[in-house]
Amino acid sequence: MLRNTIGRTIAAAAVLAVTVGCTAQAAVPDRPGSDAKPGTAAPAPEATPAPTRPSPATPSGKPKQKPASPSASAEPVELLMARGSKGAKVRELQARLAQIGWFDDTPTGTYGSVTADAVKGFQTKRGLPVTGDTDTVTWQKLLGMTKKPTSDELAGRKVNKPSAKLDPRCLTGRVMCISKTSRTLSWVVDGTVRSTMDVRFGSQYTPTREGTFGVFAKSRDHVSTIYHTPMPYAMFFSGGQAVHYSADFAARGYNGASHGCANVRDRGAIASLFAQVRIGDKVVIHW
Repeated sequence: MLRNTIGRTIAAAAVLAVTVGCTAQAAVPDRPGSDAKPGTAAPAPEATPAPTRPSPATPSGKPKQKPASPSASAEPVELLMARGSKGAKVRELQARLAQIGWFDDTPTGTYGSVTADAVKGFQTKRGLPVTGDTDTVTWQKLLGMTKKPTSDELAGRKVNKPSAKLDPRCLTGRVMCISKTSRTLSWVVDGTVRSTMDVRFGSQYTPTREGTFGVFAKSRDHVSTIYHTPMPYAMFFSGGQAVHYSADFAARGYNGASHGCANVRDRGAIASLFAQVRIGDKVVIHW
């Protein structure tokens, strides 16, 4: 009996030991990269912070600052002159605009509506924002296309236009070489410029044709049969389009436009040109 009691006691102790050692734990599923072997229970990971990579140090031992990325934006545009501005800079602006045919009045040094309209025209032609105000971009573009005005130019006594670049078609023969960029007509003989004068063209609705033409008719005291307006010293080159003197151009400047002809405002210059040009002489109109 005693042996039976001892046996039962030992068996109970063995059962208790197995039960304590096999307490159920929550199963941890296998994870890619886990160090636990398949089918074994992996211990729950400790919530430790991710390691940080130290910043590279400068020779002084301080962390190196990350260089700022270069700015993609252009330099800020500064307003230089606008309506109401006065002074020598405005006078220079007006004289420079006169050199390329945008300002037809005497420079006054006062930035009024006439100057603003001239700047608008210049900005439109050059693909700049059309504001009528002179900012750094407009000013730099104008400086690149003109020369420093002389005292006579600043006083309105003379205008020195830069020589227009001749189109290659103008380098041979007798040519009225007309540039829409500089708005000038150059009388060229065998590549030599004999004279240059201002010209005005048609509007967007009645544009002056571009290309190479020939003078097919001349009329000293011509009057338009369509518009009934005088066209003195007319030299026809394409249909009803001609090079001729325009009293309106002389009076209004570039504030007006032709019906497609190339207007000249210097009566003396066009009279001299009319006397030299022959039937068959070339006319080249280009940008």
